[in-house]
Parts: sequence; C-alpha cells; structure tokens
Amino acid sequence: MRPLVEAKLLRGGIPGDRHFAPESARQLLLIEAETLASLGLAPGAVKDNITVQGVRLMGLPAGTRLALGRAEVEITDECYPCTRMDEIRQGLMADLAGRRGMMARVVRPGRVRPGDPVRVLQPAEPRPEVVG
Repeated sequence: MRPLVEAKLLRGGIPGDRHFAPESARQLLLIEAETLASLGLAPGAVKDNITVQGVRLMGLPAGTRLALGRAEVEITDECYPCTRMDEIRQGLMADLAGRRGMMARVVRPGRVRPGDPVRVLQPAEPRPEVVG
C-alpha cells in the first residue's frame, strides 16, 4: 500500500489494486484513522484502501452509503481480521477484532483526496451485537 495524493474510484474499486473487480463486494477496505492511531499504525498498514477520520464505520449496516470526496460507496460487510495481521505484528489479529474496518463497493465513481469530507448519506442503524 502506498499513499496517494488522489485516487480515482471506479466501479470495481481503485484501478491497479489487486482487489479491483466490478462485481466484487470487497472492492475497498475502509478503516477509521482513530483505530490505526490507537494501535500505533500508519494508514495502509493493515491493507486498508481508505482511512477516514471522524466517522464511525464499525457497526454501519450493509447498504449504508457514504460520500467520499466526489465518489459514493456502499458498505457491504465488516472485514474480519485474518492471520495475516499477525504477520504485520504479533497479536494484531486480536487487537483488530471488531475494528478492522468495513468492506465497500463503489456505486458512483469519482475522485477522492486526503482531507476530503466523508459523509454518511443514509441514516444508519447499528448492527445488532452478537453475544456468544
């Protein structure tokens, strides 16, 4: 992962990204800057495509739409940490449980730049917490 001064989001994700696929529900991984900061990690460290600040992503239900710069994305599912996180740093998989980020797909192509506003476009109801 490398920082960009601008990303062009297309139906399929970010051109050149290994997960670029127009039919995929896993085109982008969005994560909260606050999560990365609390773990001492830089944006992109956990293979996230877009880092947002000041918007609570975790718990947004599938179907929630977000405006990112001139683009619009739709949340598809939570991204659950895998064992690859422990390759980055031992114990990171456990540290990211419940806060790895949300997967999304591009529904309106557009450009996004660092510092662009991020807005929830649809009212989002929290997902029910599973106790088990």
